[in-house]
Amino acid sequence: MVQKDEWLLVEGDRFPGKTYAEVVLEPAYEQAKAELLEPMLEVNKAHLLMLREQRLIGQEEAERIAAALEAVDLPKLQGNAYTGQFEDLFFQVEDELLQHAGEAAGNLHLARSRNDMGIAIYRLTLREKLLEAIASALRLHDRLLRFAAEHTDTVMIGYTHTQQAQPTTMAHYAAAVSDSLGRDIRRLQAAYANCNRSSMGAAALTTSGFPISRERMVELLAFDELIENAYDAVSGADYIGEIATAVQLAALNLGRFVQELLLWSTQEFAVLHGAAPYVQISSIMPQKRNPVSIEHMRSLLSGCTGSAQTVLTMMHNTSFGDIVDTEDDMQPYAWKSLHTLESVYRLLGCVIATLQINKEGLRARAKGSFATVTELADTLVRMERLSFRTAHDIVSRVVKEEVRLGRSDGQLSLELLNDAARETIGRPLALTEEALRRSLSPEHFVNVRKLPGGPSPDEVRRALAGQRQRQERDEAWLREKRDAIERARRQVNHTVAEWAERCSSRLDLHIH
Repeated sequence: MVQKDEWLLVEGDRFPGKTYAEVVLEPAYEQAKAELLEPMLEVNKAHLLMLREQRLIGQEEAERIAAALEAVDLPKLQGNAYTGQFEDLFFQVEDELLQHAGEAAGNLHLARSRNDMGIAIYRLTLREKLLEAIASALRLHDRLLRFAAEHTDTVMIGYTHTQQAQPTTMAHYAAAVSDSLGRDIRRLQAAYANCNRSSMGAAALTTSGFPISRERMVELLAFDELIENAYDAVSGADYIGEIATAVQLAALNLGRFVQELLLWSTQEFAVLHGAAPYVQISSIMPQKRNPVSIEHMRSLLSGCTGSAQTVLTMMHNTSFGDIVDTEDDMQPYAWKSLHTLESVYRLLGCVIATLQINKEGLRARAKGSFATVTELADTLVRMERLSFRTAHDIVSRVVKEEVRLGRSDGQLSLELLNDAARETIGRPLALTEEALRRSLSPEHFVNVRKLPGGPSPDEVRRALAGQRQRQERDEAWLREKRDAIERARRQVNHTVAEWAERCSSRLDLHIH
């Protein structure tokens, strides 16, 4: 008993205990100041307008509350330290409103709960961060498309299983990366759609007996739709899980590309040359150009993946009910993952826009390899009327013999090719030296692959035009979402400011 009394002497005998405040409440307060204060006031203002429109409060009362909302000192609140006087920022704001408006401010909480309000605030916060990430993703996508357009004729070797496979172009490769990024953008847009839904009016979980308009709150806060079931509105966490999943996959996809850029930065690969602002010079080795921007992007994307996974892990085995306390702890990881992804999108866009590509080195490597021999086998099928498997066998024999003889410049001998043909089909080939050289040309290999999705310059340009159209649609989507939010915000702020002004004018009349 003595020990318990000693603990209570340190921790206090009422909520919140000292350690609980340090571990949970103070960090949450700091996070709320930075991220949730403005959305909290947006919800308060929208709820005020709706209550007045539904005639649940009188005009004079609404104007007093509006004046109190306008009097909230955001910079002061954001500069405050956690003292324990209030459990959290919500109660501190509520106290300020009561100080400014008196008992009337108590009616601002009519027909709502911390539950539906908290979820709405989280959704408002996340949608802004999603839009920022999507905007930066679109800028990166634009730079990838421009980069690809510059390199439709930059021949290079494509790799499978980490081995030289076939010639392609830098544009074909970059278009693959931008296609992947385009899918990531669409997944983030889908996550936005499920995030941008209103919980307001769900109250604790059963709605309210007051005749509020949940639909009007959707409009005033620029949500796209209502979360109809009130229990789902305060219980569902999949909206944040979907964001985390989309972010995690986007980070994984981008990380694979960044890892490739890092390999290409080595002298052995000699594919690219990073611009000076993104390269660090060694403090001891004068010859070194360390691609630190790319290295940091790789590790940041790993951290982004980890933050997103933390969200999913924290959701695991939570009860299907109000999980706002769990969300208090979970949200910062979602914010961090989105911020990291958005930052890497911006940095990578800068790096891509300033890259120099070793075109001649890439072409020489493609020309001096055996990566073109698939086209030689195809040529034998067309000219010699052989099955592909037979043509493949003849070419494979020649490549093995050239390697055994120590010749690896990619220039196969017609004599050896005929020897292999005699062993395989019992006769020499009709193939000429000129046709052989053409079939081994990297440019020819690329140019004849004109099928949809192939690397021929014309086909890549067609594909890039399609991606550009999708880019323009995505940019229009972004403008539409931002404009809708800004219109609703202006409407609410204008009305609240007008009401606050009327309240101030009425007070002035009383004074005089």
